[in-house]
Amino acid sequence: MSTTATSKSEVAYEWIRSRITGHMFSPGYRLVLGSIAEDLKMSVVPVREAIRRLEAEGLVTFERNVGARVTLVDESEYAHTMQTLGIVEGAATALSAPLLDEDALDEAVRINDRMARMLEHFDAHAFTELNRQFHSVLFEPCPNPHLLELVHRGWSRLSGIRDSTFASVPGRAHHSVEEHTQIVELIRIGADPLEIELAARNHRWRTRDAFLDALHTRTPHTGILDTSGDES
Repeated sequence: MSTTATSKSEVAYEWIRSRITGHMFSPGYRLVLGSIAEDLKMSVVPVREAIRRLEAEGLVTFERNVGARVTLVDESEYAHTMQTLGIVEGAATALSAPLLDEDALDEAVRINDRMARMLEHFDAHAFTELNRQFHSVLFEPCPNPHLLELVHRGWSRLSGIRDSTFASVPGRAHHSVEEHTQIVELIRIGADPLEIELAARNHRWRTRDAFLDALHTRTPHTGILDTSGDES
């Protein structure tokens, strides 16, 4: 692929991905390659390449006789992804801990303080973005690139419904802020790596359990997560 084609594919990838993660393209939204190419003033070739990348990340699904759609995340897929993410992100956070200096930990605290101030006037989308920033500070220094790639992949797979997690279970946001404080404190005092790993893992799993409990309480079981409460 030429450099020009590669750059156009990157433009298409970023354009489509930003609309999926920003909820302009909601789960189930049909991605018409010709229309996207027309909007971006390019051929369908780089758009098709971008769609393939997004499919590999789990954000897009191909359906026979339909084409490309933004992935619908069903309950079991969500549960399995969160379970996996808890394991790999917990391990990545533990491996990052010795590499996090005071400046990094202070940055994590500042982000968490902003999340705490937001609790009274809750904005699920803004809270979710701060949550992503907080965890990124703690796991990005992970020296194992393969593990870090798995963490990024898990977050990408969940990008379409993370807002509805906190929107559906606002009480979980309060607990999340408290658990963030505990994780940072464990890292700051040089706690055993396994203790840090389990704290980060259980933090992720408690969010999973809270969301699934709320889903079963509020909506009939359909196998598909109800994302109508997403905020953008």
